[in-house]
Amino acid sequence: MRRVTYSMGVSLDGYVVGPDGGFAWTAPDAEVFRFWIDEIRGVGVHLLGRRLYETMLYWEAADQDPSLDAPELEWTALWKRLPKVVFSTTLSEVQGNARPARGGLAEEIERLRAEPGEGEIAIGGATLAAEAAALGLIDEYRTVVYPVLVGGGIPFFPRRERRVDLELVQTRTFGSGVVYLCYRVANR
Repeated sequence: MRRVTYSMGVSLDGYVVGPDGGFAWTAPDAEVFRFWIDEIRGVGVHLLGRRLYETMLYWEAADQDPSLDAPELEWTALWKRLPKVVFSTTLSEVQGNARPARGGLAEEIERLRAEPGEGEIAIGGATLAAEAAALGLIDEYRTVVYPVLVGGGIPFFPRRERRVDLELVQTRTFGSGVVYLCYRVANR
């Protein structure tokens, strides 16, 4: 069965977006960007909330930007081909290789797990991931921890009163001090 993964950049104090709504501190250096390129290769479909979808729209046409370097063009090609499902109550249409969700999050994940296909089901966006976590749908949590304290904002982990035991799967430390942590939900 296809795994559901939640992977995003996060500050050391646990936020994906700071109190000012910004996340410029997650701009990856070349080594971390290469990691993200390799990570996206393992994804078969990406589920996104509206805010992340709108942020990532840039990459749908980024290959037209003459200033992009080879890794950015590689990312763009991978992102454009990747099927995406967008969860939004305000968008009436989506662009690129995306489609609006056909139902609730649990139903969509169940449908995707039942379909033949390769790669993981990735969830992007803290709000959508919080819903998936509350429903017990996330199989792996992948944090790319940046060495910064932002003091508030949107948390990576939902503030729920539900214990989830995790097993460490992988770690990696980058030259910039960024640390990757991958945990699998125990007993799955």
